[in-house]
Amino acid sequence: MKKLLLLSATLSVALFSFSQKKQNPVVNNDDSILFSKVKYRLVGPFRGGRSGAVTGDNKQKNTFYFGATGGGVWKTIDGGSNWKNISDKYFGGSIGCVSVAPSDPTILYAGEGENTLRGNVSEGFGIWRTDDGGRSWKNLGLKETRHIIRIIIHPKNPDIVWVAAIGHLFGPNEERGIFKTIDGGRSWKKVLYVNDQTGCSDLVMEPGNPSVLYAGTWRIQRTPYSLESGGDGGGIWKSIDGGESWKNIAGSKGFPKGLWGIVGVAVSYSNTDKIYEAFGKTQGQLNAKLNLSGGTLTGFLVLNADPVS
Repeated sequence: MKKLLLLSATLSVALFSFSQKKQNPVVNNDDSILFSKVKYRLVGPFRGGRSGAVTGDNKQKNTFYFGATGGGVWKTIDGGSNWKNISDKYFGGSIGCVSVAPSDPTILYAGEGENTLRGNVSEGFGIWRTDDGGRSWKNLGLKETRHIIRIIIHPKNPDIVWVAAIGHLFGPNEERGIFKTIDGGRSWKKVLYVNDQTGCSDLVMEPGNPSVLYAGTWRIQRTPYSLESGGDGGGIWKSIDGGESWKNIAGSKGFPKGLWGIVGVAVSYSNTDKIYEAFGKTQGQLNAKLNLSGGTLTGFLVLNADPVS
């Protein structure tokens, strides 16, 4: 009898343990599981139209800015619950880029002119700076650039700034390419210029190293009924002296041959020897294919910085 009771107790414990194991499956840490409960919500505001320019304060985690195509520059200090327009009475209209100085978050630069170059595109007239978090602004020129799509601020000196501009969309002009100031915008130097129909489509700095910059150039012309994308002057460029001089690396090993369309560039934060590029090819090809390390990568080009240094 005792043996039967002991055997019964042992089986009960085993069955309980087995059922517990079935009820506690191994946790899956895939991104799809981690983000399954994440939901986006509209934070407004309901004025100003679409936006292609947004940035944040790297010291105040709930402070963000965005530039609207029809409503100027906006700011929130509570993660988007409330927004305030900070450019009214100074400027408004179309904003292509807003940047916060990494060394002093009260200093911002805002570039006018929409960066999404659609049929009903909205242009602007130059670049602005604030030294008090947006309470007051000063115009710094570059009015004929019309579309400022990137503003890069030196990580330690907010008076050193690089500006990437598309230029006039509906005709040729020379105020396009990359401009640099070392005196907070009192004067500008055009450091990269290709031709009067080619502007700068992207500009990035190597993380933590303001001496190294990459830029994409794009020949683009609009008419009221069409868009011409690609042509002489398109490509990817590199500077190793803070933008004072540039080298066209589009002809380096691994890059596609022929004319280039729009170019986007990004540098890996974890490994700055890796640069990612998105590009358009002519004749309607939005993506290009390249064989890299035995595999095929569509639309993006990954390269080691050494071969193009």
